[in-house]
Amino acid sequence: MNDHTSLKALLDAARDVMVFTGAGISTESGIPDFRSPGGIWSKYRPIEFSEFMASEEARRESWRRKFATDAVMRKAEPNAGHRAVAALVERGKCSSVVTQNVDGLHQKAGVPDAKVIELHGNATYAACLDCGHRHELDAIHAAFARNETLPECGKCVGIVKTATISFGQAMPVLAMARAQAAALPRPRPEQSWQPWPKAQPRSGRALSVRSWRGPPDGPVPPAQSEWPARPEQGPQPEPERRIEPQARQRATPAPALEPA
Repeated sequence: MNDHTSLKALLDAARDVMVFTGAGISTESGIPDFRSPGGIWSKYRPIEFSEFMASEEARRESWRRKFATDAVMRKAEPNAGHRAVAALVERGKCSSVVTQNVDGLHQKAGVPDAKVIELHGNATYAACLDCGHRHELDAIHAAFARNETLPECGKCVGIVKTATISFGQAMPVLAMARAQAAALPRPRPEQSWQPWPKAQPRSGRALSVRSWRGPPDGPVPPAQSEWPARPEQGPQPEPERRIEPQARQRATPAPALEPA
């Protein structure tokens, strides 16, 4: 049995497949990777996120590099690898495509955007680092080509950056959580979330024991706030959640990871 036959057998037997891709899948489309000879990091020194935030000149250099290399990415088309992944998604075999790539070729091949989890962001558009508002590259390029005007957010006047993760920038929390959940085994349809019967501890107070047997629509157990409230307590209000823009987080950044 050769490798192709073995892979086909595994895919045929699988109920749900998570696909994880890196730079290698896009090199056939003409997009160079980062570490190989002739790759991006052999030509440019990476600009750290802290440097980008602190220096206007660093931001200008970042945009110069972006527009110098953007023509290659814009003309790139999905290759056989991207199309094979899209076919798995269309057949219902694959529920999530986790990628380190920023080229958007999985979506261009036909994978719905909701099924693509981009760990390093997306280089086909820009975003405000304060409010997260999306900005298209054509308008930014036109203004920058005239006199290297740095883009500002039209909604909050914040700093605008390509929607990718730079060296030293915190990884996107939501994308990381989605990728982790996608990597967990999905339960079989007959599995369900069911409470166990109440047990009676020695103190005489009723004890409710719950068993996690897997929900039909995902592997993550419900948060404790979603459990049925005790009758004597009544329903508890859900705490207010506030999500800060990811790129402005000042917490200790995750280990530096460049787009693959």
